[in-house]
Amino acid sequence: MARDVSDTTPIGARAELVEWLAEGEKPREAWRLGTEHEKVPFYTADSSPVPYGGGKGIRALLEGMQERTGWSPIMDDDNPIGLFDEAGGGAISLEPGGQFELSGAPLKTLHETVQETAQHLADVKAVAAQFGIGFLTLGMSPLWTRAETPVMPKKRYGIMTNYMPKVGSLGLDMMYRTSTVQVNMDYASEADMVKKLRVSLALQPVAAAIFANSPFTEGKPNGYLSMRSHIWLDTDNNRTGMIPFAFEDGFGYERYVDWALDVPMYFVKRDATYHDVAGASFRDLLAGKLAQLPGERATRSDWANHVSTLFPEVRLKRYLEMRGADVGGPEHIVALSALWTGLLYDEAALDGAWELVKDWSADERERLRTDVPKLALKATIAGRSVQDVARDALSLAREGLKRRAYLDASGQDETKHLAYAEDIVASGRTPAERLLERYHGAWNGSVLPAFRECVF
Repeated sequence: MARDVSDTTPIGARAELVEWLAEGEKPREAWRLGTEHEKVPFYTADSSPVPYGGGKGIRALLEGMQERTGWSPIMDDDNPIGLFDEAGGGAISLEPGGQFELSGAPLKTLHETVQETAQHLADVKAVAAQFGIGFLTLGMSPLWTRAETPVMPKKRYGIMTNYMPKVGSLGLDMMYRTSTVQVNMDYASEADMVKKLRVSLALQPVAAAIFANSPFTEGKPNGYLSMRSHIWLDTDNNRTGMIPFAFEDGFGYERYVDWALDVPMYFVKRDATYHDVAGASFRDLLAGKLAQLPGERATRSDWANHVSTLFPEVRLKRYLEMRGADVGGPEHIVALSALWTGLLYDEAALDGAWELVKDWSADERERLRTDVPKLALKATIAGRSVQDVARDALSLAREGLKRRAYLDASGQDETKHLAYAEDIVASGRTPAERLLERYHGAWNGSVLPAFRECVF
């Protein structure tokens, strides 16, 4: 999320929270996709991390991007912590360790996603070159310790940093050392949301396997193909995971709201002040009984901000966020969006995807999520390899994209954007496995070549 919401409309009842989700419904012709990706910056001269301050730090990079794009700054006290396009074109934000994130605009086609990503990378590389900064195409920082990793001056991150060690052993690694690519998808109705959420939750570990790209930590192999996915297994189990209740009869907006109400809060924002209420209940805020802020009542922005601090494998806001993949280069980024667009935005593909996953049990889905970080395409579910499931999912997505029939200037449809993922699945070799071959071969047991070869 690029910036915290400011909407002081009071909320008086649970029904208004349910209605807030229902307001996300859009007719098919208004469906869009929004792609987000994070990237770790480093100094090209010595592969060292980039701090926030100083003449060649993250702040200078943001200010240079502001000048180049004309986007407006997002401030935290006197510190610029992001930019946004007032015309609705997207936003740039900072993750806790300086990961530089583009939250893309809602776009109609994958061809536009390619153009948006290319424009953003051209802009950011042009500005970063002035400061000797490059960006990694890896799902986890491969070299630096957590102590060596910079800390961005965002107050909400300070609250999260204090809270994370109380609820899991790897939450700080998630915050400071991982990078992801996500895609945001629309829904037409509650029933449409439920079907898309179930399909995408079940298949999220399959996406994590295809795009596994984080095999190094602190200069050596970490034993995983997607360390980023493994980290999420012990971050904060109150707010993460496969939310098995989504597959229960009667699931809908109300059940998701009830879950969200019981996930502990991080903060309440009033004007520019972040009040640390970590561990407190949103139910108490809704009732005006929050011990840390006596008499304060919940607002729409409180709810929007709270929902943005839930981290299930697929997150419901007023759209669905596919959250389960390591970042990679431009083809990798658009291929993830192509997978989900093909599966979720074509009715026949969505039906086919549900047939693929509907008989999986909650235990099988959970075991898949646990196995994929280490095994990726070699993991199994219901007697099938993830490679086989991924092949079927990509075939369904290809047919879905073909039926969408959105052509680019050269007359090609969106199926071409799946080629990157199809190559991975056909070969059975994830990006991480290809990197490990380089590490044990041409890289001579060093991750330093990644700072030359795994860059945008």
